[in-house]
Amino acid sequence: MSPSHRSHTLDNGLKVLVREEHTAPLASVWCWYKVGSRDERPGLTGVSHWVEHMNFKGTTNIPRDQVKGIIEQFGGAWNGYTWIDQTTYLETATRDALDRMLFIESERMARCLYHPDDCESERTVIISELHGGENDPDQLLDQELTATAFKAHPYRHPTIGWLSDLQSMTREDLYGYYRSHYVPNNATLVIVGDVEPDDVFRKVEAHFGGVAAGPQPVRKTTIEPEQTGERRLTIRKEGTTAYLKVAYHAPAVADAGFVPALVLDAVLTSAKGVNLWSSFRVAPPQRKARLYRTLVERGLASSVSGQLVPTAQPFLYTVSATATDGTPLSAVEEALLGELDRVRREGITPAELDRARAQLQARLVFDNDSVTNIAHQLGYFETIASVDVFTELPSRIDAVTLDQVAGTARELLLDSNRTIGAFVPLPVASA
Repeated sequence: MSPSHRSHTLDNGLKVLVREEHTAPLASVWCWYKVGSRDERPGLTGVSHWVEHMNFKGTTNIPRDQVKGIIEQFGGAWNGYTWIDQTTYLETATRDALDRMLFIESERMARCLYHPDDCESERTVIISELHGGENDPDQLLDQELTATAFKAHPYRHPTIGWLSDLQSMTREDLYGYYRSHYVPNNATLVIVGDVEPDDVFRKVEAHFGGVAAGPQPVRKTTIEPEQTGERRLTIRKEGTTAYLKVAYHAPAVADAGFVPALVLDAVLTSAKGVNLWSSFRVAPPQRKARLYRTLVERGLASSVSGQLVPTAQPFLYTVSATATDGTPLSAVEEALLGELDRVRREGITPAELDRARAQLQARLVFDNDSVTNIAHQLGYFETIASVDVFTELPSRIDAVTLDQVAGTARELLLDSNRTIGAFVPLPVASA
């Protein structure tokens, strides 16, 4: 990953990563917290995501209507997201805005307000977002598939939460969760751009050094029992298109099997990157991917994709197919499972391995095509495992062997390790 980064930890436990990139007079600041939906208990599902929303609603020293304007006056961009292992916030702007960006994140860490009226208005927004997702067949199927594949691990809960929890959660629940997890010793601050590291460390100390450490949040997570048989679910709902998803329990990012599984997916559905922020926004080249030839070229599906994302603990490898009009899902399933069974029995070819490795290395380059993406990757991997796991990815990909991919395929693609989900569209009722 070429240029290295420098790291420093403040006395309050805040870890700071800085990487110089002098290609443009820009700087990107990301503040990461080790808190996501895996940290939620029943009754509080969705709280991490709701807290993220609330932390854009103003602080002691930033009126809510000025949060956006501080960065936009420098021509910059800002955002944030929550997922299963993490919550993060970002600002990318000219390097002259670095002090202001650090000021925003120090305020967000220590001095958010949680006005009761804002909590109530955001409840409405998030419940509306939940209903919108349920009206998207592909998104609904993905949510239900995950909840079926996991029966014990909190990865089974959707990040947005379950409706009854969103309806009953209180302002005190939200604020208490914020104060428990938004502490410097549970965070990593990443700055990438046209900056000088020692200057950045001084600025960070000035903005964050006075934020008190808190008790280190304890992350107790149930280990998912080994799946002992195939699981299935079928959703029948109004719609126009049929979808099929097949999910397999897959390795965590630091596990030995993760990179061979990444290569296996590249052979089956083409190489994606490992940047949750940008990799899945551009469709990968699929002309030689096995499942594209099996399903799309034969007219059984209009699209097919695979998803294996880096996670702190074992998550899922999911293959998704959209059936063409008039094609029964049974035909799509038979062809898809037949090809997966073939690769499980026979492995992949040397040519496929070479192509997959080359494509993955290229995607890693694309994953780092801006100061924003570089900063994302450093913080994302530090939050779920360590930044070393990220910097070692290219060498790990180059070192993958045919035997390793074959072994991963034999373990991963077992019938007993899979959950199959189908969305069967019902006729849309006329007005």
